[in-house]
Parts: sequence; structure tokens; C-alpha cells
Amino acid sequence: MTAQPAASAVSPGSRLPHELDDRQRALAFFTVLTAVVLEVADTTIVNTALPAIRDGLGASPAAMQWIVAGYLLTLGSLLLLGGRLGDAFGHRRLFLSGVASFVAASALCGLAPTPGVLVLARVLQGAAGAMMGPQTMALVQLLYTPLERVRRLAFFGMIIGLAAIIGPIIGGFLIELNLFGLGWRLIFLINLPVGLFALAMGRSTLPRTGEEHHGLAIDLIGAALFAGGFGLILFALIQAHEHLGLGTATAILASGIGAVGWGWRRSVARRTAGLPAMIESSLFALPTFRWGVLTAMAFNSGSVGFLMIFAVALQQGLALTPLKTALIHIPFGLGVMMAVALIVPRLLPRLGRVLPMAGGVLMATGIISSLALIHAAVDGGPVLVAALALAGIGFGTLSGPLGPIVVSDVPCTHAGTASATLRTAQQLGGALGIALVGSAYFAVPGHDAAARLAGLVPGALMVAALLAIAVLAVSRLPTTLFATERKPSTD
Repeated sequence: MTAQPAASAVSPGSRLPHELDDRQRALAFFTVLTAVVLEVADTTIVNTALPAIRDGLGASPAAMQWIVAGYLLTLGSLLLLGGRLGDAFGHRRLFLSGVASFVAASALCGLAPTPGVLVLARVLQGAAGAMMGPQTMALVQLLYTPLERVRRLAFFGMIIGLAAIIGPIIGGFLIELNLFGLGWRLIFLINLPVGLFALAMGRSTLPRTGEEHHGLAIDLIGAALFAGGFGLILFALIQAHEHLGLGTATAILASGIGAVGWGWRRSVARRTAGLPAMIESSLFALPTFRWGVLTAMAFNSGSVGFLMIFAVALQQGLALTPLKTALIHIPFGLGVMMAVALIVPRLLPRLGRVLPMAGGVLMATGIISSLALIHAAVDGGPVLVAALALAGIGFGTLSGPLGPIVVSDVPCTHAGTASATLRTAQQLGGALGIALVGSAYFAVPGHDAAARLAGLVPGALMVAALLAIAVLAVSRLPTTLFATERKPSTD
């Protein structure tokens, strides 16, 4: 009993996870949760600010797309590398380095004098998030026993989903606040006090992981092939309608697809030879994993693309303020929360794959209806609220089951890799959605309100096509998703 005070005086940073008491573990959990909220919220918070950034910096439509897609590109393509670096050099060390880099990149975003600098800062911000993000889940796993982990990870997932949904709402409020005349810059600079708090808390609360493997081999070439390949694909899609001719865009697109394909074949060959690789290709032999990941990628493409053109059209097409734009997002967010909290837990075990399929149809119906109303210059009222709530319910009903579905048949030894691969697909899908939906939306000639409203038609069609792919992928899942015994699929 007399030794306990002396142990408590020791900094958690010099102790192993099992040596922490409940209070110290709770503080460590709160720290990683704070950091992951920053990473996720910055995916969507910028949507409401895009028109203000365009006006303040003279950003072109392509630059507006890159401000969102650049972040998602590096975040998604480097997530698996970030996880491997955490295994190699320690999750605590990579987490703290990632948070510090995220704060620095956020400062550069907030001070950016030109669109090009802002895009570069967002790319760096995404890379920092990719170093920070994988460590959060690893640290939670180290802090808690498997039984304790269930409740923490459920709460973790709920907060992550909420952060993504309320990002545009927070962005609108911050721009309207216009503290110190900072306007849109505040959505990035707000990360500084929050990030510095997480950094200080992390240094004082996070334990040593004791799992460093400094000799661990890392497939840097594979990471470069995936990141570079997806970057070329996005460049071809985003720049095609501004600066590239059809032939040049097609050649760049083919080069990007070739680089990604080369990276995939390289991963398969290295895994077969027992060498480290960026992708655990054997997981894709599982139908639930293969079709679940494709669903997540297509779903994120449609949803992220929709949220961008929705926020831009409300401001550039209907001349709404950022605050009113933020408020119009609320029915959508409430619909998502209702679906995730009430509908999915009750109906998924009984309906299986039918539930996310129905969610995709509801989401597409709500989105097309919402965009059609905005196209008709409707900026409020019960009909728009109902359409957005329907889209949100569909969003939550489709997205809520994806995580459990993807890992349902994955061996425990590959659970971490499967989760990281899912997150990679989600972020890269979002970047692809910005390129596809954004390019369809901005392809309508002109920069005035009429053009921005007219662009909703091709934008809505692209969103519908992406969600149709998601529904088709869900339809290929086993009828019973979580059966304790299921005959092996030959699919």
C-alpha cells in the first residue's frame, strides 16, 4: 500500500499500459479520441468553407476539389504505411509526431496566401493524419483488455461518425463567427489549440507501448506506387475540364491505373514470397471482406461527393450564408444518428444484407430529391428537411453495418490490417468521389449562380451511379452476414 503513491508519481509515458490505473487509462483514451476527431472532422469541415476560400483566394473549381481531395488522397494512401511505421518505431512516438505535424500543417492551411499553398498544406495535413490515425486504434487495443475494448471501440466508432457528420455544421458556425476577422481560416486554425492540447495530454498520459520492432521491414516502394497511382488518377479526373486535353487526361489516367495495378501485383507477389507488402491480398479471398470494401469505397465516393456539391450549391447557387448552410445540414445529421443508433442494431441481425441495400436506395432517393429541390431554388421548408432526413437515414443504414461486415469473417490475427484496409478504401473512395462528382458538377460552363445550380444535374447523376455500385456490391454479400456457421462461399 505504501508503494502506490510513488508509482502514481511516475509519468505514464515511462510506463507500460498494464501499469496504468483506471484514471490514467481514461485520460489516455480521451487523448487519442481528441486526436482522431481532428483527423475525421477535417475531412468534411472544409466543405462549407469552399465558397469563402474561392472568394478569398481566387480558387478555381479544380483548386476547390483539390483542397478536399488532396487531404483524402494522402490520408488514405498512407494509412497502411502509418500503421507499419507505428509497429516499427512505437505507437506512442508516431502518434505524438503525427499530432505535432498535423498542428503544423493546420497552421500552414490557416495562413495560406494562395490556393496552391493551401492545397499543399492540405496534402501535408492528410499525411500527418495518416501517421497519427492508425496509432489511435493500436493504443486503444494496448490500453484495454479484449472485453473492455468492446464498449470503448463502440463509443470510438460513434464519435468518429458524429465528427464526420457535424464537420460541415461546425465549419459554417466558425466562418459565421469570423473571430478576429479570420473568416474561413478559423476552420484550420481552431486545430492549433485542440491539437496542442492533445499533444500535451499525449506526452503526459500515453504509456510506452513496449512493442517497437526497429528492424521491421517496410514496403516503401509499394506505398509510393499506391499513393502516386491514385494521385495520377485524381489529377486526370480533376484537371481534365480545366487544363488537360482528352488525350493527355486519358494517358495520365491510364498511367495512374497502371501504377495501382503494379502495386497490387507487387503486393501479391511479396506476400506469396513471405516479404512485407502494403496490402494483405489474402483477405480479398473472403467475400464479406472483398464486397464490403468495394461497398465502402463506392459509398464514400457518393457521400463525400454529395456533401461537397451540396454545400457549394447552397452558397454559390442560392447565395445562402455559411451559417444557414450549416443549419440545413442538421436534418441529414439527425437522420444518420437515428439510423446508426436505433435502426441498424435492431434490424441488421434479422434482415442481413437487405438492410444496407435498402439504406443505399433510401440514400440515393433522398439525395436526388434534395438536389432537385435546390436546383429548383428551394432553400428550406418541410419537404427539403424530409428529403435530407431520408438521405441521412439511408446513409446511416448503409454505412453503419460496413465495419462489422468487413471484419465478420476475418481471422483475429488480421483484424487490425482489415480495419486499416477498410479505412484506406473509405478515404480513397472519398477522394475519388470529389474528383468524379466534383468534375461532373463543375463541368457546366460558367461560374455564376445559374451554372452552379445547373451543375447539380450531372452531379446528382454521378452520385446516383456511385451509390448504385455500392448497392450492387452489397447484393453480392452472403444472405446471412453474421451466422456462426456458414458454408464456405465459392464466389
